[in-house]
Amino acid sequence: MLARSILPFALLPISFAPAIPTASPAQPGSGHLSKFLYTAAKAYDPIAWLKGNDRFSSGATILLSEGNSRRQLVPEFAATADPAVSSDAQRVLFAARPQATDSWQIWELSLDEGKPRRVTQGKDDCIRPLYLPGDRIVYARKTNGRFVIESADMWGEKILPLTYIASNAIPADVLRDGRILFESGYPLGTDGMPELYTVYSDGSGIESYRCDHGAARHGARQASSGDIVFSTDHGLARFTSARAQQVAITTPQGEYAGEVAEMPSGDSILPWRPNATSLFQLMRWERGSRELSPVPTHSDENMVEPTPLIQRAGPNRHPSGLHDWENANLLCLNAYSSKYQFAPASIHSVRVYTQDTNGRPRLLGTALVERDGSFFLQVPNHRPLQIELLDASGKTLKRESGFFWMRRGEQRGCVGCHAGPETAPENAVPMVLLKSTTPADMTGSAAQGAGGH
Repeated sequence: MLARSILPFALLPISFAPAIPTASPAQPGSGHLSKFLYTAAKAYDPIAWLKGNDRFSSGATILLSEGNSRRQLVPEFAATADPAVSSDAQRVLFAARPQATDSWQIWELSLDEGKPRRVTQGKDDCIRPLYLPGDRIVYARKTNGRFVIESADMWGEKILPLTYIASNAIPADVLRDGRILFESGYPLGTDGMPELYTVYSDGSGIESYRCDHGAARHGARQASSGDIVFSTDHGLARFTSARAQQVAITTPQGEYAGEVAEMPSGDSILPWRPNATSLFQLMRWERGSRELSPVPTHSDENMVEPTPLIQRAGPNRHPSGLHDWENANLLCLNAYSSKYQFAPASIHSVRVYTQDTNGRPRLLGTALVERDGSFFLQVPNHRPLQIELLDASGKTLKRESGFFWMRRGEQRGCVGCHAGPETAPENAVPMVLLKSTTPADMTGSAAQGAGGH
């Protein structure tokens, strides 16, 4: 009997703080902000990772802001960046270079003890760490010139790769439901424009956060409302649970680096600059105000990555549903359930591709699609996968632009092909399972007789 697949959890409908009205930067408002960390850097490119490059090409320093005072978090290190605070606000993860010639590695600092402890090992750059439940962390490691996402325990051991595509990816946030929000190129598996995706902490359940692709999205964080707030080419925007598409946030003109930090007072801190030739500065928005005001910091460097030093509820722990199998199973309930329009009875078969060592598509196999649009496949694990739908004459009806992957032993079902998360499946047994509960073999052996593609 087919086990229930691991499907993404929907966020509950919740409200969002009022949008930032259009205004010009003004003088700082009254009142002090709570303690927060931020990164100062002479040079900063928020999407340099997309090409496997360093965002902080001239070094960086994490500073602790408290009232009117500023101090370096780890003054003895040559470079520090990417602060992430534990849910109890007692520890800080960060990326660091003790010496200027060292690679970036993940370190942890206990605020009580004040002594940094190295977590990751090796010569590869490791950046953008975040805390996971169960004494684990997630971060990006640069391997063979590209960033891949890994998780590990707090001692840098029991490493688990989480991304299996031939393109760069870095974590952005850990959502309250336990999923990891990460950034990669669109289409997934390419080095196109930055886009937002989610994956479970065991590497399963990969999906795009929304399907309204077309605009660059990066610097994402989950707000207290549950919304995902991020940067675009036109300012800030958000994803809400009630909308399938992004919603613009009215902001003053300029460029935003994302990473919006909510403070206990209800105010927010965000990196902003008027144009591409200026430095990013931390700006404060007071709830109900029609202005942004600068947060007092240095003025000769970029100020980015604001991170409140406050206690908060930790994310849910994700219980893995992976099986001890060599491969993975994929069940499509109805390929006609799609944002694309397919004529009735037009879908005849499905092809599955992977990528060879040079990044070229390679055919794994072909299987029939039932009259109700259902198909059931066994696919290889930990490899890029791409699906193509064909008609009876072998003509392509639709082929994925990018790639996805499945973990070893993953059992996943989808409502349809590129169907939105708001689509509910019909309460019926798919025809493919009425015929057989044995999936069609797409692990590569079927392609040998087909001669490839």
